[in-house]
Amino acid sequence: MRHRVIFHESRCLKGRMIQKANIDEQRRISRITGYLDAGNHRAAAAEYAYFVNQYSQQVLDFTVRMVSNRADAEELAQNTFVKAFGKIETFEGRASFMTWISRIAYNESINHLKRRKLRWIDIDDAQIADSDIADEELSTGREERISLMENALDHLPPDERMLVQLYYYEDKPLQEIAYVMDAEANALAVRLHRIRKKLLIMIKHKENEQV
Repeated sequence: MRHRVIFHESRCLKGRMIQKANIDEQRRISRITGYLDAGNHRAAAAEYAYFVNQYSQQVLDFTVRMVSNRADAEELAQNTFVKAFGKIETFEGRASFMTWISRIAYNESINHLKRRKLRWIDIDDAQIADSDIADEELSTGREERISLMENALDHLPPDERMLVQLYYYEDKPLQEIAYVMDAEANALAVRLHRIRKKLLIMIKHKENEQV
């Protein structure tokens, strides 16, 4: 019971710290918009530098996961901060700044990938519906299966790969992911189930090839 109390207190403390950080960021953004309204772009840019310094690595990590190519990811991250500054007045505080800018980074990355017209492994709904594979098979601890799963993730379309990474690897809540991806949380839950099935089918195919 004591561990539960400590965990609850830790989570509450973390929540208060996040809330305090969000309030501080909203104040900074208010100052930026005030400078912009006064035509003082230099002061606005200097204030905005806080966000660039604070979140540049996280945004770069996000774009790298989306597009894989480091050089492209760096350009996309830079473009993301430029676009975010250009529309800073639209920030309403409904999400943290990092969540808000992740949505911009997501759209920048998706548009970049669309322009490249890359092809991804396609598994149709009929294959998924006919599959009798159980979800729990994906959580097996076998080293070979884990390696195959990592490889299968690389062959998912970027939006599906990002959904899996944000939900399972970064433990982001569906509501936050829904904001980033501009989707409904319930729809994403359905997509996650479908993606799990797709991954399992891809893994099974690969395992059969190796037999």
